[in-house]
Amino acid sequence: MRVAVLALQGAFIEHEAMLASLGVETLEIRQKKDLLASFDGLVIPGGESTVQGKLMRELGLFDPIREKIKAGLPVFGTCAGLILLADRILNDDRRYLATMDIEVVRNGYGRQSGSFNAQEEFAGIGRIPMTFIRAPYIERVWGDAEVLARVDGKIVAARQGRQLVTAFHPELDADPSVHRFFLEIVKGRSCPNGSAE
Repeated sequence: MRVAVLALQGAFIEHEAMLASLGVETLEIRQKKDLLASFDGLVIPGGESTVQGKLMRELGLFDPIREKIKAGLPVFGTCAGLILLADRILNDDRRYLATMDIEVVRNGYGRQSGSFNAQEEFAGIGRIPMTFIRAPYIERVWGDAEVLARVDGKIVAARQGRQLVTAFHPELDADPSVHRFFLEIVKGRSCPNGSAE
């Protein structure tokens, strides 16, 4: 199994380290030609959603990545990655990949001072640590999207088919459970060259 990590900005190295600890080979996506390699899933890390969205467009990555996700490529978005995958952003007119039936609130917990840690239930896993840094939250889900976790009544994790998102940063905690959960989604199909079967 090989998992690609969007490595334009943000916490991509931490995701690579977590995946490596689980014995998974990673591939960094930095330019369009990287998408020609064979990989089975994609991680979109936390960071700055506006910066990542802008760089994806400038580097010609935006449309190919969106097409691969729409075609069924498993994808895991954390924090900014969640915003990029959301169909709607309640407090921002911009739309990015818009592949998940979720509406999010950017910086829903405030700026850096609003960062915090929690321990809550995650469906299918159990109680896990959650690290929030300038985190968004999901206001609502619809269609095939399902809620996986809440903190103080706010939705902080969701899944829709082969797409998984968290408002928190599981790559910053020692617990690999959420990454294992994503790998189970990936194992549901092999995806040569990141294309649909």
